[in-house]
Parts: sequence; C-alpha cells; structure tokens
Amino acid sequence: MTTSTGDAGRQASKPPMSNLSLADRAYHIRRHALRMGEVQGQGYIAQALGIADVLAVSYFHAMNYRPEDPEWEERDRFLLSIGHYAIALYAALIEAGIIPEDELKSYGSDDSRLPMSGMAAYTPGMEITGGSLGHGLGLAVGFCLGLKRKQSNSFVYCLFSDGELGEGSVWEAAWSASHWKLDNLIGIIDVNNQQADGPASEVTGFEPLAARFESFGWHVQRVDGNDIDALVEAFDAARNSTEPKPRIVICDTKMAKGVPFLEERERNHFLRVEPHEWQKALELLDAGRTA
Repeated sequence: MTTSTGDAGRQASKPPMSNLSLADRAYHIRRHALRMGEVQGQGYIAQALGIADVLAVSYFHAMNYRPEDPEWEERDRFLLSIGHYAIALYAALIEAGIIPEDELKSYGSDDSRLPMSGMAAYTPGMEITGGSLGHGLGLAVGFCLGLKRKQSNSFVYCLFSDGELGEGSVWEAAWSASHWKLDNLIGIIDVNNQQADGPASEVTGFEPLAARFESFGWHVQRVDGNDIDALVEAFDAARNSTEPKPRIVICDTKMAKGVPFLEERERNHFLRVEPHEWQKALELLDAGRTA
C-alpha cells in the first residue's frame, strides 16, 4: 500500500477546511465539550480539554472522511480505545459536521446518541465500543489487517492512554502490529499522567515510553500534545514515512487545558463542576482564545 498523502484521489476526499484554523477547531472542540459537560454537571472534561488539539489535527488536517457519509468505505478510521473520552470525540464529530451541534444538549441522557461512554451502535463516526481499557490497539491491528487484504489506502488511527499501558493486551497488540508490518496504523498515546487511582506513572510506570515502542519495532515520535504545529509535523511524518512498520505519536498533554482553575485541581480525572462554574469556564476559554 502507499502511505503518501500526495495521492490525488485521497486528497480530493478530505473534508473542506473552510477558513477556520486548527487552533479555531481546537477551541470549538473544547467549547462543545464544556457545553456537554454542563448538561450532566460532571464528567471527563479535563481529558476532553487536554486532547482537543490532537483531535483538531486528526480531523481537520490528517484524516480522510466524508461528514455526510460516516460509513464511506475509503475513510480513515479513528478508534477511541479510551471509552470514557467519548465526550471529547463527540465534540470533534460535532465540529466535523458528522453529528448535529444541537444534539450536544442530549449528552448522557436517555435515548441519546451521545452516551457517556462511547458505543459504536449509538453514534455516527464512532468506530468501536471502548471502555474496557486495553482493547483498542488490538482492534486496530484487526482493522489494519482487514484493510490490507482489501488493498485499501486508508489509515487507522487509534487513541489510547498512558493508563492503558499497564494492560498486557496493549503490548501484545504492539508486537503483532510490528510483526505484520502495519504501516497503515497510527497509534496516538495521550500521556497526561492521570488516572482514577492517581498518577499513571506511579500506578504502573511506563517510561521510557519512546524507547519501549522503538524496541517493539515502531516508528516513534514524541511531541507536546498541546502544540498544534508540532502535532501537524508529527502526523505528517507518520503518514509519509516509507518504513514498513506501524507508527506511534506519543502526545504529552495537560489535563483541562485552556481553563486554568480546572487545570489547577489536584485530582481532575473525573470532574464535578459547580453550576456557577460552567459559565466561568467558558469565559476563561474565550479569553484565552483572544489573548
């Protein structure tokens, strides 16, 4: 297969960027997430704010898809292994036009297409049902093998977390991906060093992370996951590499990025936000955009 983004047919399929910059897209993704969080008054808001830049670059720079046809066969697939990050992916799908914006008001409610944990059967653009951590990368290997058999040029992006690295299934999948030379796989690790039981690096230490993936035979890059320019460069390098191996982009992100009073909370894995604080969060996010 070719891993080049220069193919004219692939370029023609990319969604139009309009006049919005990637920074604008990331801002809107954060805003959509905050508005959904307000519906329930709590949730995995800090993760959504932290990963917004990665999602903006994924959906509005790197990936090929058709918003009007989420099942388009030639699309790139985005697999969300971290099911509780669903609020972040919904925000990106809303920004991409795959889900109507007015649906965010139904987040987490009965009969909503936006349940609090991602489920493929409910939500357009949601490729897998996540939640039981450690399964996403293995599923991505299967997706990639299937696409190879079809001689497809599509990529599979798989977002998983530093907390998942304690699961043996992740490393079995990493080994398998290298064995099968899956150059259509781009893994993305969100390294925010936070999980339910405390700092991820103290629960199951995972460093030196880049060296470990290199030892498994991956093309490895590590970047500031809140630096859009660095992300664009890394994603381009991942797609354009000619090495017959899977690619990983390790992204160091800041929990609750863009809302200082939430960034400062010592434990922000699952945030409970007071009713009066939601407007404050939106105002701070808006102020940061214009600063």
